[in-house]
Amino acid sequence: MKDKHTAGRLVLEKVSHSYGDISVLNDLTLVVNPGEIVVLVGPSGCGKTTILNLLSGHIEPVSGIIQREGIIRTVYQHDSLFPWLTVSENISIGLRLIEDEARRRKELNELVALVHLGDFRNHYPHQLSGGMRQRVELARVLAGESDILLMDEPFSSLDYQARLRMRRELIRLLEKRPRTVVFVTHDIEEAAQLADRVLVLSNRPATICRELHISALQPRDLTDGEVIEAMKEIFKELGLQAHDNIDTV
Repeated sequence: MKDKHTAGRLVLEKVSHSYGDISVLNDLTLVVNPGEIVVLVGPSGCGKTTILNLLSGHIEPVSGIIQREGIIRTVYQHDSLFPWLTVSENISIGLRLIEDEARRRKELNELVALVHLGDFRNHYPHQLSGGMRQRVELARVLAGESDILLMDEPFSSLDYQARLRMRRELIRLLEKRPRTVVFVTHDIEEAAQLADRVLVLSNRPATICRELHISALQPRDLTDGEVIEAMKEIFKELGLQAHDNIDTV
C-alpha cells in the first residue's frame, strides 16, 4: 500500500551505469522529495536522460540502489499522442484504470477544461499546434492516480513564445494537481524559472557538481532577481558566459 507521506519520493543511492565500455554515471546519489520540482542541466551526453530512465525503471543500474514511491508517468520531447485518436480519446488513456464510467467521464471533462481545450476535444493531433499537443500530453499524464512526472525536454521542440506559455501552464497545472517532477532541459532560463532545485551535472561519467535552491514564488517572472542570479550561477558552473548560446549545453 502506498504511504501518503512518502508518495512521490525518489532516491538514487550510489548509482553507477554504463553502456558497454562507456561509463555514464558514477556513484550518483540523489534524493527528490514529494512535491518537489528538480531540474537537471548539464553537458550534452552527460547522462541526464539515463537518470530519467533509471528513475522510471526502463533500465536497471549496473550498481547502486533505486527507490521509487508512487506511480510514475513520463513526458518526452516529442509528444506520444496517438494520431488516430481525438484529444478526449488520448487523454482518456490516462484514465483507463478508473472502472466507474461516470467518474471517468467527470475526470475527463475536468482535465479537458484544465488545459483549456474544450473547443478542441474532438480534434485530432494533426489539427493542433505544438503547444496544444503538449497540453494534451500533460493532461494525459496528470490523469488518474500518478505521483511523479519525469519530463525529458518536453518543450524543446516549441518556439520561444510557446515554451514560455508552456512553463506557466505546467506550473498552473501542478498547482491544481501536485506531483513530484524531475525535469531535464538544456534551457538554463527554463531551469531557473521552473525549479525548486537545479542540479548541474558534470561531463560523463556524471556527478552532481552544483546544487541551487530557488525559493522565489511561482509563477516566476524572468526578471525576478533570484531567477537571474540562478542563471548566472548555472552559466558559471558550466563554464559559459551568459551571452553564449545555451542550446550548445
